[in-house]
This record gives sequence, structure tokens and C-alpha cells, in this order.
Amino acid sequence: MDNSLIIIASVSLIIWLYLLLFRGQFWRSNHKIDPEEISLTTYPSVCAVIPARNEADVLPISLKSLLNQDYSGDFQIILVDDQSDDGTEEVAQELAINCHQTERLTVISGQPLPPGWSGKLWAMEQGIAYIKEKNLQSDYILFTDADIEHHQTNLRELVGKSQQENLAMTSLMVSLRCQSIWEQFLIPAFVFFFEKLYPFSWVNNPNHKMAAAAGGCILIRLNILEQVGGLEIVRQALIDDCSLAAAVKSKLQETPENTPQGIWLGLSEKTRSLRPYDSLKSIWNMVARTAYTQLNYSPLLLLGTIMGLTLVYLVPPISLIWGLVMGKGLIASLGGITWLLMAISYLPTLFLYKTSPLWSISLPAIALLYLLMTLDSSLRHWRGKGGGWKGRVYSVDNLS
Repeated sequence: MDNSLIIIASVSLIIWLYLLLFRGQFWRSNHKIDPEEISLTTYPSVCAVIPARNEADVLPISLKSLLNQDYSGDFQIILVDDQSDDGTEEVAQELAINCHQTERLTVISGQPLPPGWSGKLWAMEQGIAYIKEKNLQSDYILFTDADIEHHQTNLRELVGKSQQENLAMTSLMVSLRCQSIWEQFLIPAFVFFFEKLYPFSWVNNPNHKMAAAAGGCILIRLNILEQVGGLEIVRQALIDDCSLAAAVKSKLQETPENTPQGIWLGLSEKTRSLRPYDSLKSIWNMVARTAYTQLNYSPLLLLGTIMGLTLVYLVPPISLIWGLVMGKGLIASLGGITWLLMAISYLPTLFLYKTSPLWSISLPAIALLYLLMTLDSSLRHWRGKGGGWKGRVYSVDNLS
């Protein structure tokens, strides 16, 4: 019994040593755009495409932030009203008038959702179709969610980053709201887990196969989007951002003669999401919506995830407590050291979100909750209720 526990606790420690030393230093949370290093001599044309379904409450902040961007180049905004019933279109038009930017904003009414598309992707596709139909000649497309507030120079920094580093796609994981107790408990960990799954240093390495993006804020060259086949290639993807990033990076690696040489994903502290997650239920639903999708709807991957999360996050505190209670010093030491490494790795993310470092010791409990959310995600899928969002429910069947 003791030997088995020692082996399991040792494996958990080895895993954390690997994560800290050899997993692209994901835990440092240090991939950010430095505005001091951004310099633009020319300003390419940009079209922002915003899918909006019942977003009237957040547009006065989010859309206004785009209308007032400090960008000297041609910048157009296409807001696709995805059959809203809360006055989204009227609010958007009124904002453009109040900001004296009516020439910058175009609102188009979304068409009914066809088979094989997710709602957000279909709205984005209609925005791209409008750009082509009107021959707007945009160099870049900015895909952004309707609940994102962009700081005033965000577009200039994104374009500058793309131009200076010759990037095909530049994406920001915006700062998620972290005010309520549940947000402080769970939201920084959401970012931490995402960075662990997709180490940004690997994503940003043009020679590494790892690809990812954050759908709330993606700047992509229009010609590259067309080369990979447009949004059509990811039309069935609920995790569309990472799927698009994978397609772009694969295309770049297959055709190295392309001028753009890579993609980039970073963090932002100034561009932020307005979406509140005041309760456990709201965060639970946000995670459960796509967690099983991330596992490709595979029961084997689900089983592996359960075992992996248990070994990585739950074994250390269990080993420490068991060792202390039973007087097994070696087991307690292994568990304590591993838990300490885990807590230390979480600190940079907590500092990023300006939350108490004491939350670091709660990472095992947080991981347990995320594990339960993943299990719930699989149950929803098996019941045909997976991927619910904005009044729609998506499953493998209705996306095929």
C-alpha cells in the first residue's frame, strides 16, 4: 500500500517538474504586446466583423470602444445582427450617430441559420460575404465578440504586431471579468488551464505544430483567410478559434514561401471581456458548453482526462493529508512539495488578474470543479444538449 502511494505521489511530482521546466513555460503568463515596441509607418485597411445576438446591453461599451479606436488607417466595422430580439441593431445605429461615426459602422441583418453551421460562425461568414460583395478591399479582418471592450490603441497595436513580425494571425486572450468571488476562484484558473493546454511560446513558434487563438479578438490577413478556405473549413467547429488557428498555421508550414511566417497569441490586461460570471452556474455552463468538444467527444479521452486531472491536481493534497494522518513522512513530503510547485506555478496568473496569491493553494479544489464540469459536458452531449448558447443547442448531429 505504502509503496503504491509513494510511486503515485512520485509520478505526480515528476509531472509537475516536467510542466514547470519543459511545457513551454506556459505558467509565466508573459506573452503580451509591448506598446513601446510598436511602430507603424503605414496603416493597412481593416474591417472588423462582430457577430451579435442579443447584445444590446453591452454594445454601449464594447461597440463604442471600437468606434473610437485611435487608428489612422481605413477602419470599417460590420456588425452582424444575428436575429436579435432585444434591439441590438437600433442600439448599434444610435451609438454610431452619438459617436459621429456613422460612416464607419454597417449593421446587416443575419439570415436564418443553415444546417452545418454554428450561429457565431454563420454570422461571421455573412460579414465576410458582405465585405467581398461591397469590394471593401480590406487588408485585415478583425474578428471580435460583441462583449469585448477594446482599449483605445488596441487595433493599432494588433496591426503593428502583425506588420513588424510578419504574422498571418494575431490574437489576444482578453482580460476576463474577475470581480465576484466565483470569478476570482475560477476564472484565473480557466486562463491557466488554457495556457497549459496551448503553451503560448509553442503557438508563437512558427516551427512548432501547436496552434491556438482566442476568438474574442483575432486579427487575420484577409488573403490568408481566403487561402485556407475561409470560415467554411471550420463551420462545424464549436471551438472555432483554435480550429481556424490550426488551419492557418498548417497552411503556413505547408507553404513556407508565404510571406507571413507565423501566428501569435498573447494576453491583454487592457482589452477586456464585459461578460459577467457572477455565479458558479454561469461559469459552469460556460465551461460545460465546449469541454467535451475539446476532447473530440471521445470517451477514451474523457477517461484519460479524469485520470490525468486526478493524478496531477488531486494526488498531491491527498498524499500530504494521508501522509500526515498516517505518519508517512515520505508520502507527506512528496505531496507537500508537489502541491507547493503547483501553487507557485499558479502565482503569475493570479498576479495577472490582480487577485490574492492565497488562491494558489486552492488549485486542487478548482481542478476538481473543472473536472466535474467536464463530466457534465459529456453528459449533456450524450443527452443531445451539448453546446447550448444564446438560445441555440448544438450537437454533433446538427452540425453534420
